[in-house]
Amino acid sequence: MFSKACEYGIRAAIYIGQQSAELGRRVGLRDVAAEIDSPEAFTAKVLQQLVRAGLLTSVKGPTGGFELTAQQLATVTLRQIVVAIDGGDMLQGCALGLPQCSAQQPCPLHYQFLPIRDQLNEVLRTHTIGELAGKVHDGLGFLKQFT
Repeated sequence: MFSKACEYGIRAAIYIGQQSAELGRRVGLRDVAAEIDSPEAFTAKVLQQLVRAGLLTSVKGPTGGFELTAQQLATVTLRQIVVAIDGGDMLQGCALGLPQCSAQQPCPLHYQFLPIRDQLNEVLRTHTIGELAGKVHDGLGFLKQFT
């Protein structure tokens, strides 16, 4: 449903959030890419987008890396990450991509898709990175599949 970049961005933010909250440490690009099973160069581009949007903090230098402040952990939502990477069209647009889909001119899926889109928006708007990082920390969620 989300682009690959967005999926990686969400997983990276959760991982960085977990490391920031749990260990109070910054995480390097290599570690992030390895932990979320993403190519380094692609991960770097995605993380740059999140930093530019103010959803993630980057510190340069030998003790640098990526982190989420306590404020960011508490306030950055999944919706903000999705919008920063994929834009907001998916969260408000037509299921078939029609530019003028509305109640007055509905597409064939309009009324079936509307509640799904609204529910997705609610989930993305109400869940923070800090909350999801806590689930990973508590073993209630995972960022990587183990075989």
